[in-house]
Amino acid sequence: MPFIAFEGTEGAGKSTQIGRLAAELTNRGYQVVVTREPGGTTIGEAIRQVLLSGSHDAMLPEAEALLNTAARAQHVSEVIQPALRAGKVVLTDRFSGSTLAYQGYGRGLDQADLVALQRFAFGDLRPDLTLLLDVPVDVGQARRRASEKALDRLDAASVDFHLRVRDGFLQLARQDPQGWRIIRADRPAADVSREVLAAVEAVLTLVARER
Repeated sequence: MPFIAFEGTEGAGKSTQIGRLAAELTNRGYQVVVTREPGGTTIGEAIRQVLLSGSHDAMLPEAEALLNTAARAQHVSEVIQPALRAGKVVLTDRFSGSTLAYQGYGRGLDQADLVALQRFAFGDLRPDLTLLLDVPVDVGQARRRASEKALDRLDAASVDFHLRVRDGFLQLARQDPQGWRIIRADRPAADVSREVLAAVEAVLTLVARER
């Protein structure tokens, strides 16, 4: 079964679209695991609290990258790989693309170093499909301010930082058109859901043929 990652800047609507997709796939008889990063495990959730706390403004980009990747290593070992071995569809809210976009393009860390760090942490595992829900930064930030979720350390980062992150995501997607799909997410949720489902159906068909 496929491993599908959702990526995007703050306020892109990933949680909404993952929930809609999970419900649709479950209705079709698939076993679905929904998870998130940083998080997904007891250790990962503890790391998430450190990463997103507004009291940790002094965190270095290097520490941010290492903490995110440590949470991901635990996530892959405890959640993702066991679910895939059990024949379940895995939907994750963020994966390694977020480290390359946020700590690479956003914070300015070397991409090659970050790629090597990911390989050290969890080998060659990569999503069968990465869906980039793309929204203009001002739209995403307005959505976050209007939501009921408390703003975190990343939300408080400068507009320039978020612009760099969005540009990084778009560059990553364009560099790997086979593995990534860019979906305009500044549209009604139902329209986005239809495009998400179509992209996932194509991957499900491909996986079925390869079995």
